[in-house]
Amino acid sequence: MSTRDFLIDTDTASDDAVALIMALRAPGVQVRAITAVAGNVPVAQAARNALYVAELCGSAVPVYAGVDQPLLRPHVDASWFHGRDGLGDHGYPAPRRAIESTHAVDAIIATVRAHPSLTMVTLGPLTNVALAVARAPEIAAQVSRCVVMGGAPCCEGNVTPAAEYNIWCDPEAARRVFRSGMPIDLVGWHLCRFNAALSVADIAHVRSLGTPRADFAIECNSTAMEAYRRQTGDVGISLPDPTAMAIALDPTICTSASEHYLDVEVASELTRGMTVVDRLGVANDARNREVWRPVVERGCKAKICWTLDVARFKQAVYRALH
Repeated sequence: MSTRDFLIDTDTASDDAVALIMALRAPGVQVRAITAVAGNVPVAQAARNALYVAELCGSAVPVYAGVDQPLLRPHVDASWFHGRDGLGDHGYPAPRRAIESTHAVDAIIATVRAHPSLTMVTLGPLTNVALAVARAPEIAAQVSRCVVMGGAPCCEGNVTPAAEYNIWCDPEAARRVFRSGMPIDLVGWHLCRFNAALSVADIAHVRSLGTPRADFAIECNSTAMEAYRRQTGDVGISLPDPTAMAIALDPTICTSASEHYLDVEVASELTRGMTVVDRLGVANDARNREVWRPVVERGCKAKICWTLDVARFKQAVYRALH
């Protein structure tokens, strides 16, 4: 089996942690670097959490700390959802290894250059990636696939009615990445809801696996589970980042997808961070042409994943935690 190279950019909180476990334990996948960005938690905490998860998996993958705030806006974390430390505030010990001294933006550029055709998976705000493609635009074409957990295409958001947190946190960065020419697969927040969330029975099954990874996955998501219940009224553990990772590892888990022009709202506070998807192909209509001209001329298209095979997604999570 040939090895696939992955680079993961993350704001490591509870669902990111499960996604990292999935990648680090996937057969035939070599995670070349994990880069941390400010998002769910401050960047230093995100890097520490990533190191902790890597050690839990017995991995020596290098972890790099990156940008500590969005490009143009103050950083607003998601501690209300994930806990102050991002992992449910259970007091996990400090990792034994140290964070690498190289900045994450430099690490992204170097890793893509060293491993052209790698798969990039982004699990947080896109600030690090935006700065990397601004500094080295050629790397956008060297990435074979960039799977972005982010956005709420054609549906409601989870931080405002219009926007999902990762894109809302740094919409300018998201717009730059989407306009960079990098091949984007967008895995929106809608995919992790309803029957895709781990139910009470699913949680019991994970606990029955009896491994440190399984116990950690449920425990570190305890605060997020309660926040999800308060937000949506649904009982379960919603796993947006593992959903994206499952699709990155096995694209056939996405059961319907289509390619469309995509842009991000950066000017309006009402719809800040909205992922605007031209699902009906009206961007070239005369009445829309001026607004969408930069998007169309740049060819800013993304493949949007609309549905997934929930049973296979959950099996992928179970395999990683076993």
